[in-house]
Amino acid sequence: MIAIVRFGGSNCDRDAKRALDDLGIENGIVWHEDGLPEETSGIVLPGGFSYGDYLRAGAMAARAPIMEEVREAAREGVPVLGVCNGAQIGSESGLTPGAFTTNASARFQCEDVHLRVENAETPWTERYEEGEVIELPIAHGEGRFEIGEEELDRIEGEDRVLFRYCEADGRVTDEANPTGSTDNVAGVLGERGTTAVLMPHPERAVLADIGGTDGRGILAAFA
Repeated sequence: MIAIVRFGGSNCDRDAKRALDDLGIENGIVWHEDGLPEETSGIVLPGGFSYGDYLRAGAMAARAPIMEEVREAAREGVPVLGVCNGAQIGSESGLTPGAFTTNASARFQCEDVHLRVENAETPWTERYEEGEVIELPIAHGEGRFEIGEEELDRIEGEDRVLFRYCEADGRVTDEANPTGSTDNVAGVLGERGTTAVLMPHPERAVLADIGGTDGRGILAAFA
């Protein structure tokens, strides 16, 4: 079963559940204080907000006891995907490198963006081609990915950048970067390729009638 971890303030947990239901993937929403079920085969840290975000997005939730269970599961190769606030929690808890901070615009941004697939040899991207452009929505005020130059060089050398913000034709430009993220990075892998965080919302692009289907390939990694 895919465990969708609900924190106080999560609001995309139901979106994730509906998307996984549509893909025929068994899943359930888990309250963070209850811990992970024994039958957990994958984990989603969904978007929304979490308690303590007024300090720094994801910082308090990253210290919830369940996150030690999540880190242990990730070390064992259980697929873990953090989306939006879940990406902030994932980076704050050390699942992935870098950090997310206030958008360069200093505004909450809700729009569709184009992403270029940078590494198609991961569970999250194997259904795409390298260089393929997909379209997903964003909805966040603190989605700017920050990372030091040396660490950026390291993760790029290890092919751990999953997606970059780009133009519809695949060109990576400043204009296509909605948040001011370092090097247009929109999603990264942890030490294991089975752990990933990304700021755009794949669960909102699974059902054609409400947002397109480009996100299906990402969530299909849980199948």
